[in-house]
Amino acid sequence: MENQDKKVKYVCPMGCIKPQDYPGKCPMCGMDLISQKIKEENNHNDHQQNKNHNEKEFSKHVGHQAKDFLKKFWLSLVLTLPIVLYSDIFVKLTKIQLPTFTSLDFVILILASIVFFYGGWVFILGALREIKTKNPGMMTLIALAISAAYFYSVSTFIFKFGHEFFWELATLIVIMLLGHYFEMKSISEAQSSLKEIEKLLPDSAKRIKINNEIETIFLDQIQKDDILLIRPGSKIPADGIIIEGSSEVNESMITGEAKPVIKNIGDEVIAGTINGDGMLKIKVLKIGEETFLAGIKRLILEAQKSKSRLQILADVFAKYLTFIAIGVGFLSFIFWLLIQKDFSIALERLVTVLVISCPHALGLAVPLVVAISTTLAIRNGFLIKNRIQLELSRKIDIVLFDKTGTLTKGQFKIKSIKVLKELSEEKALQVAASLSQYSNHFISQGILAEAKAKDIALLEVKDFKDLTGRGVSGKIENNFYYLGGENLLKELNINFQLNEVSTTNYLINERKNILAVLVLEDEIREESKKAILELHKLGIKSAMITGDKKEVAEKVAKELEIDEYFAEVLPQDKVLKVKELQKRGLKVMMVGDGINDAPALAQADVGVAIGAGTNVAIESAGIILVKNNPLDVVKLIKLSRFTFKKMVQNLIWAAGYNVFAIPLAAGVLAWKGIVLGPAPAATLMSLSTIIVAINAILMKKVEFNF
Repeated sequence: MENQDKKVKYVCPMGCIKPQDYPGKCPMCGMDLISQKIKEENNHNDHQQNKNHNEKEFSKHVGHQAKDFLKKFWLSLVLTLPIVLYSDIFVKLTKIQLPTFTSLDFVILILASIVFFYGGWVFILGALREIKTKNPGMMTLIALAISAAYFYSVSTFIFKFGHEFFWELATLIVIMLLGHYFEMKSISEAQSSLKEIEKLLPDSAKRIKINNEIETIFLDQIQKDDILLIRPGSKIPADGIIIEGSSEVNESMITGEAKPVIKNIGDEVIAGTINGDGMLKIKVLKIGEETFLAGIKRLILEAQKSKSRLQILADVFAKYLTFIAIGVGFLSFIFWLLIQKDFSIALERLVTVLVISCPHALGLAVPLVVAISTTLAIRNGFLIKNRIQLELSRKIDIVLFDKTGTLTKGQFKIKSIKVLKELSEEKALQVAASLSQYSNHFISQGILAEAKAKDIALLEVKDFKDLTGRGVSGKIENNFYYLGGENLLKELNINFQLNEVSTTNYLINERKNILAVLVLEDEIREESKKAILELHKLGIKSAMITGDKKEVAEKVAKELEIDEYFAEVLPQDKVLKVKELQKRGLKVMMVGDGINDAPALAQADVGVAIGAGTNVAIESAGIILVKNNPLDVVKLIKLSRFTFKKMVQNLIWAAGYNVFAIPLAAGVLAWKGIVLGPAPAATLMSLSTIIVAINAILMKKVEFNF
C-alpha cells in the first residue's frame, strides 16, 4: 500500500536547484525558496524512483543556470535581429528599407514565436510557480507582459487588426534574458563561499599504516586516530594534532592571518590549511561534520538563511510593488483605451508598466550585499551566524571584553611561589599541578605547564570537584586541598592580604590554612590597546569584565585605557553586568570565549565568541571570531556599518527608480511627447538591476586594515 506521508521541501520558483531541506534564497537566482510537500516512500526502490522523478522534473527546466540564460540570450538575439531589421521602428530610425518577400509576415511570426517559447518560457514557468504558491513577483510581471504582447500580436496577424508587438516582444525577452543572466551571475559569484571551501581540501591523503607503509586514500576514507603524513607544500586533509615534525602552516584562508603560523608537536592543525617546508605527521581528531570547515559551511548556510531587517523590508516592498504594478498597469490600459480608442496603444502602456516595475533591482538590492558581506566576513577572520546581530553591530554603544584570553593571551606563567606552611616550593607546585590536571581553565593550564617544564610528576587526585569561578578541590595522599583565587577565599571566609598586583592562586588545606601562594602573570595582547583606541575613534566605549581581583583588573584597564571595568565577577554573574549596562540605555556587544561567558553572550545585544579556533559549534554567540585578536571586533563593527550603507544605497536606488519609472511607463508625460515603449522600459529595468549589482560587487575590493 502506498505511503501517503509527505515531507516539506523548499524549492526555487524558477526550478534552479533540487529541493532543499531548509528555507532561504536560491543560490542561483536569488529568489525566495518556497515550501512544497513531497511524497516519501517507505520502499527503497519506490523511494529511488521518486527521487529520480524529482530530479527529472527539475532537469526539464533548462535555462535556470546563469550560463544557460546566456545561451538563450544569444540564440534569441540572433532570431530577434531580422524581426527588428524588418520592423517599422528600424525603417523610421534609419530610413533603410530591406527587400521584402511574400511570406515575410509569416517568417516574422515564426521567429517571434520561437523567441517567445524558447527564450520567454522560463519566465512563464516562474510565474506559474509564483501563482501556485500565492506569491506573485517579478516572474509574474514579466510573464504577463510578454504573454499579453505575444497573444495580442498573434491575434492581429490572424484577424488583421491593430498593430502587432513582435519586435517589442522579441527585444523585451532578449533584454530580460541578459538582465537575468547578469543578476544570477552576480549572486552566484557572491555566494561562492561554499564552493571555495570545498576547493580548500585536497583530493587525497597519505595514511601511515601500522607497518609504516604509506597508502594514498580518498578523504572519505579517513578515520579518527589515523596517522597522516603531510608533505611540504601540501594541503592538510583533516583536523588533527601534530605528533611528529615542525613547520610553518599557512592558515590565511581560515583565519585571515597572512603570516604563516609556526606549528610544533602538540599543536592542532585545520583541514584546508597549507603546510610549509617541514614534514609533519598528524593524528586525526575530527572528521566529517565535526571538522572546522564543515562548521564554517554550516555557519554560512545559517547566515544565508538569516535575514536582516532591511532584507525583510525589501521583500515586503517587492511583494506589494508587484500588486501595485499590476494595478497601475491595468488602470493605464483602461485610461488609454478610453482616451485613444486604440487597443494596441493601451496594451503598450500595460506591457510597459509591467516590464519597468519588475522588482529585479529591489529583490537583488539586499540579498546580494548580504552574500558578499558573508564572504568579506570569512576573509577577515569571522563568521556570521545571525544577520540581525551583524546589523545591530553598527549601533553598539559599548563593547564589554572578557579579560582573560581576549584582551590578554590567556597563557598564564608562574611568576613566583610563596610557601607559607608545611610544604616545600616543589611539593606545593606538585599538589597544585595535580589538582589542575582536570581543569581547562587558563590558570590551571599555566600551573600544569610549569610542573611539566620542571619534570614534576603528577599525583593521583580523589574526590575532585570543579568549583566554577572559584577554583578546584580534591584529596591527594589522604590530604584534602583547595586551589583557587580571591573568590575561593571569600567562600571559605579566609581573610588574607597579599601586596601583589598579579593574578594569585592559593593552595589551602582542609583546615582552611593557606599553604602556598602561586603568583601568575598573563601577558596583554599587542593588539588590545590598538583595538580600544580604534573603538574610541568610532565613538564606542569599552569595558572589561574579569573574575580576577580588583588590583589586577585596574592595572590592565589603565594600561589599555579602558573606560570601565568589573572585577571579581563569577561566570554566572557576568550576565548581570551585561544587564546593568543595558539598563543604562547602552547597546552592548559582549566579547568572550563562548564557554563560561555563554549566558552573558546570549544576553548581550550582540554576542561575539573570540578565539573559536577549531571549535565552531558555539551556540551562544551570533558572531564567531576565528582568531584571538580583539582588532577583529573593530573590523566587525566597520563591516556592519559598511554593509548597512551599501544596503541603504541599493534600496534607495531600487525604490527610487520605481517611483519615477512606473508613472513614466504609464504615460504621465505623454502630453509632452515623452512616451516610453516596452523595449526601452526593459533596458531601464535591466540597467537598474546591473547598477545595484555593481554597487554590491564593489564591496569585494574593500579592506579593513589598520
